[in-house]
Amino acid sequence: MRHNYKGRKLGTSPSHTKAMKRSLTAALLYNDRIKTIESRAKEIRPEVDRIITWAKKGDVHSRRLAIARLGGGEENKEIVREIFEKVEQGMFADRNGGYTRIMKLGPRKGDGAPMVIMELCTEPVKKKAKKTAEPVKAAKKVEEPEVVEEEAEEIIDVEAEAVEEVEEVAEETAEVVEEAAEEAAEEATEEAAE
Repeated sequence: MRHNYKGRKLGTSPSHTKAMKRSLTAALLYNDRIKTIESRAKEIRPEVDRIITWAKKGDVHSRRLAIARLGGGEENKEIVREIFEKVEQGMFADRNGGYTRIMKLGPRKGDGAPMVIMELCTEPVKKKAKKTAEPVKAAKKVEEPEVVEEEAEEIIDVEAEAVEEVEEVAEETAEVVEEAAEEAAEEATEEAAE
């Protein structure tokens, strides 16, 4: 029995799984991109998100938590310092989560394990426009009668101009059709005479 051990086993002992997760997390934060197996990438995603969230707080306690999560050591302290500096400069300022991206590469040649590239999302988030709020406000807004009358007169003027243009085009088309009919009639009389 596993007795409350969380997460995937990843085919190794618990101590080796823990060390592998720390190593992969440190590699991703150091290089911004790693190539690994899909199950390992999905397993370290929460670890990376947690460290970046601590970096957004930026206090000493969060820094110490991040160092402890990566396993201490001078190399990991340097990695934590770099990620905290990047976040302080505004790297993930507009993101509230989802700091990583997983792109599938397909099966590995030797054993068919699904390979992925895992990377940090550094580009800014595109914000969606809210469409439902504006029409409700516009419906509640009451316009003055003078403004409505002016707009109605402008619309009527535009429509009248459009009707005149259509009539002119219709007259020109009728003239062209009449000329074509006269030419066809003359050709028919000439052929009949011959």
